Amino acid sequence: MMNLLAIITVLILALVVLVPFMEKHAKKTEKQGEPRDYGNITRFLFPLMGLLIVLQLIRYYFF
Repeated sequence: MMNLLAIITVLILALVVLVPFMEKHAKKTEKQGEPRDYGNITRFLFPLMGLLIVLQLIRYYFF
């Protein structure tokens, strides 16, 4: 039970620290109604998901 509380505490603290930091340093759009360009982020999405699956498989079978 203590492990669960420690993990939840770390996650909440990370949110409290990272959300204001990300909002402060986020790139602003030119105009209010313009959509943001998420092409750069989505380019890395599938390779990172693949890496996550491979790492989870390694963890499952070897650790």
